Amino acid sequence: MSVAVSDKHHAAAHDRFGALRRFARSGQLRLLLVFLPPALLLFTVFVMLPMLNASFFSPYKWSGYGPAPWAFNVDTGREFGDWVGLRNFRQLAGHAAFATAAGNTAKIVLVSLLIQLPLALALALMIYQKSYANTVFRLIFFVPYILAEVATGLIWSFVFDGNFGLSRTVTDVLQLEEAFFPLGDKAWAFNAILAVIVWKYFGFHMMIYIAGLQGISRDLIDAAVVDGARTFDLIRYIKIPLLAPAIAISVFYSVLGAIQVFDLVMPMTAGGPSNSSHTLVSYLYNFGFIRLRVGFGSAVGVVLFVVGITFAFAYRATIQRRLAA
Repeated sequence: MSVAVSDKHHAAAHDRFGALRRFARSGQLRLLLVFLPPALLLFTVFVMLPMLNASFFSPYKWSGYGPAPWAFNVDTGREFGDWVGLRNFRQLAGHAAFATAAGNTAKIVLVSLLIQLPLALALALMIYQKSYANTVFRLIFFVPYILAEVATGLIWSFVFDGNFGLSRTVTDVLQLEEAFFPLGDKAWAFNAILAVIVWKYFGFHMMIYIAGLQGISRDLIDAAVVDGARTFDLIRYIKIPLLAPAIAISVFYSVLGAIQVFDLVMPMTAGGPSNSSHTLVSYLYNFGFIRLRVGFGSAVGVVLFVVGITFAFAYRATIQRRLAA
């Protein structure tokens, strides 16, 4: 028995060695050695180091000026920053503006999943087939995604301007006595931002779905049609099930993107009026770095990182692993 087990282990080790040798001979190892170190360097410098700095700053009260907060000040005999422990995190839990920002971020996630992605899927199903007209429509729908976020925010802030923009035109058509400023109204400001988010990003997800739909075998569709499948049956039983990997990737990008929304908010409302349209990232920027509370802002960054990384690993371990199985 022991000899048989030993032979199995030897065979498994030989197979692993053979696989590594084939991998090295295939040229993929060379590509890995060329492209992986620069990617790791960029990831370390622009992702890991800032996050480590944020985690180090979060237990301090520090304005951001001068040496690092944990550095020792010889003149005063104290550190440059005041150690406050978990106080920054406790202030977050009790801050009404943070609760509003968290709620707004949750709204973006829900709108993205329930409105933006279904809209993108519906349009993809209508224009995925190759034709000149469909190519034009794809271009039109994808153009908003190409626009820079800040430029998009500035354009829409003009559109919603009650004095000069489209909002003014609507006011005149309806013959209202007072001009309407959606971005200056607490009840409408964030809803306007949500509309712009849907308008800007649905084209990106539409293109993901179009790529998935074009990868479906035409023979499979033709066979289903011959068997009597109607348009709705094709969508429900063939196209959407085969799009599951593309939908999973789209949901992943949508949720992570919703958590990080910032560039659209600042030119449109800057978080106002009365902090009603903040997202988590704009809240971090406004209450952390604008007010020179680097420790407090770093605490918000840590919370954002934990939320994002928890979702990423949980989603990968459940949905994406199930689809890959």
